[in-house]
Amino acid sequence: MTTDDVVGLSSRARRLGGHVVLGLLSLVCVFPIYWLYATSLRAPRDVYSLSVLPWPLSTASYTEAFAKNDVLGMLFNTGVVAVFSALGQLLVALLAAYAFAAWRFPLQRLLYLMFVGTWLVPFQATILPNYVLLSRLGLLETLAGVIVPTLCSALGVLLLREHLNAFPKELLDAARMDGRTSWSTLWTVVVPTLRPALAALGILLAISAWNEYFWPAMVLQRSNAVVQLGLRSFMGTEGNEWGPLMATAGLACLPVFALYLVLQRHIVNAFVRSGLK
Repeated sequence: MTTDDVVGLSSRARRLGGHVVLGLLSLVCVFPIYWLYATSLRAPRDVYSLSVLPWPLSTASYTEAFAKNDVLGMLFNTGVVAVFSALGQLLVALLAAYAFAAWRFPLQRLLYLMFVGTWLVPFQATILPNYVLLSRLGLLETLAGVIVPTLCSALGVLLLREHLNAFPKELLDAARMDGRTSWSTLWTVVVPTLRPALAALGILLAISAWNEYFWPAMVLQRSNAVVQLGLRSFMGTEGNEWGPLMATAGLACLPVFALYLVLQRHIVNAFVRSGLK
């Protein structure tokens, strides 16, 4: 056996070992999700069973969940909050990042650092001022009250500005020489190129808004308008109703899975392009 053969076998062995490790880690990540759906499909008497396979299958948990809560209504409201919150943050982040990357103006760096510095301020520190403002505007107990304070994302500005800094300045100069306005250049030249980055950022923002619990609990209080608050109805001092709770949580995961599948290609492209300078 030659030296090249030994090197080739060693390289294949390393790759195989890497694939095995990644496969085991994937199983560790996927198993909690599988257990969630397995528990939701067990018969009520078998909810505490440690059997890996849920048998016999039962939809009793889903029936009970729909009977106790307006699950479809909660999912719809949560989707409204996630979509409008993500779109609002994307729009503000895109406009701010475009201004910081494409233009030069006095105190630009200072203003950018102050803008991004708000990312370091915990959201909990602004809860009381936001709550008082919403109370005066009459937006408590409304979905708009949940959405409005989240419309600005310093993280979004930071990420999009980094992408725009790598954007060829020659294209912007060519668009100006062609007579395009800054607004037209943004939507016809910049945005089509940023679609992968916008998709990746959008799914992160949407998932964050979808999973948010504390702020909707403050604004909506006793309402079960969103799915995160609806899950509380299955938890009580006398015990938790694990079957319906798992069923509702499983249904809440499906839109997130669907969103990722739809935007998967753009997300992969965003990660690939972020490594190309």
